[in-house]
Parts: sequence; C-alpha cells; structure tokens
Amino acid sequence: MTTIESALDLAAAHGLHLVAEGATVDEAGLDYRVVKAADDAGLRWVLRLPRRPDVSAGMAAEVRILDLVAPVLAAGGVAVPDWQVCAADLVAYPLLPGAPGLTLSASGEPVWHMDPASPDYAARLGRLLARLHDVSPEQAAAAGVEVRTPAQVRQAWRDDVARVHDAFPVAAGTAASWEDWLADDACWPEETVMTHGEIYPAHVLLDDDGAVVGVLDWTTARVDDPARDLSAQYGAAGPDLLRATLEAYADAGGRVHPGLADQARHLWDAAPIAYALHALLTRDDGDLAAAAALLDPRG
Repeated sequence: MTTIESALDLAAAHGLHLVAEGATVDEAGLDYRVVKAADDAGLRWVLRLPRRPDVSAGMAAEVRILDLVAPVLAAGGVAVPDWQVCAADLVAYPLLPGAPGLTLSASGEPVWHMDPASPDYAARLGRLLARLHDVSPEQAAAAGVEVRTPAQVRQAWRDDVARVHDAFPVAAGTAASWEDWLADDACWPEETVMTHGEIYPAHVLLDDDGAVVGVLDWTTARVDDPARDLSAQYGAAGPDLLRATLEAYADAGGRVHPGLADQARHLWDAAPIAYALHALLTRDDGDLAAAAALLDPRG
C-alpha cells in the first residue's frame, strides 16, 4: 500500500518537491499506483509508482511511444503525458488538462463522468483514433516503437490462447468460440496501425464541453490491430455507438475493413485471455482465482 508520505519522499529524492495537502492516492491500476500532488507553485503533478519490475522494464519503450504520438495528437488539441521524471521506481509528469470520463470508487465500482452512449463522444473518439492510426508502421519503427504485422498479430493471439489453455481450465463453449474466431479470416486486419491498446473513458480526458483534451497510459501502445482501440467502445456503448464511431473514423480518414466491427466485438469478448495472462505474470493468488472464474465460471 502506497502512502502519500512515502510517495512524496520518493519524488523529493528525484528532485521534485511536492506538498501533502490535497494529495490523493489511486490504487486501482494494474501496473502503477498513482499519487497526485501539487508543488509549492500550485502546479499539480502525477506520480506513477510501478508495481512490478516488468513495469519498470517497459518504461523506455513508453517514452519512445510518447515522443512519437505527442506531436501527432497535439496537432488535434490532445495532450499526452510529458514525463519529466523517469526512473525505475518513479514516473512523474505535470497533470494534464481535463478529467477522465470514468473513475473507480473506493470499493472498485465504476463511476461515470460522461455518458458512454453519447453520440458526441462516439464521434470525437472516431476522429481521435483516425489521427492516431494515421501514424504509419514505418514512422513507428523509425521511432523504436514495437511493430506487429497482421500475421504476427494473429499468431500472437494463437500463442496467448495456447498459454491460457495450458494454465487454466477453459469452458468448452469459450474454447470453441476462440477457435472459430482465430480461424475466421474476415475478422483479421490486412494492415496494422499505431494503436493505444487500452483507450477507454478512464484513459481519455475530457473538458467541460466533452472535447477530448488528453489521453493517458500508453503502456500497451504499439503498431497492431486497429480493432484493439475500438473494443472498449463496443463493450461500453454497444454496436450502434460503435458504428457511429466507425463512421466518424472513416470520415476523418480512418480505414475501415469489412471485419473491423466484428473484430472489435471479438476482442472485447477475449478480455478474459488478457486478464489470465496478467495473472500468470503477477502470480497473485487473487488474480489467478479471478482469471479462473472468468474462464470457466462453473469450475
């Protein structure tokens, strides 16, 4: 458990002096604990404290991602974190404008600060993704960002499904649906694009008028399947609002292949795979039990 005092002491050791008054702690993240606090001039900062060594190991990759996407999104009025401290035990950056569309309560329940079924948000999300996805694989590779080809994307999912099967009992119907999905050529992209990977309202910052002004947490960003940035919209708002997002996406220059909407749905349904892989990484008993329950509720 992170205390405000320990986090501020850590920040001070890295030359960043913050005050305890008004500071808050957020323990909800799987990879980072987050503390927000102000400096003597009143500027608020975000402190991200990695939970595990593998998170620290990925920091250099995230810096390269931020350097790549920051000017692209800034041209559309959208900010990303500007890491001014980047060390194995701490990331710190000035608080971005806006507020997240979704937070978690102290008990872990979702608290919505916007309407996930808003057509306005659906359109804004589509335009944001069109701008991000316009970053080419060649640009990403030149910036040192991970690039996966369509074949590599599909094979990675095959490998992940196999790992989960090896580690957990999986309900027969769930296993069959995964195999049908992996075999369905229509779902899989013919080209990959620069993706965020976890773009949903908790990571999207909105101003008072609902405009997207910031995007947080680029830990899983890479060149990959465009549907990975649309699956949460399907899950939160349903197929009609996903279609609205795709219409705005196409109008803004995004390339919509015929199976994109279906793939977004499949990726939402595949969320237990990602959680199971997380549990295998942490080896936490609670994570492992939760993953097993998702994969086979009758187990």
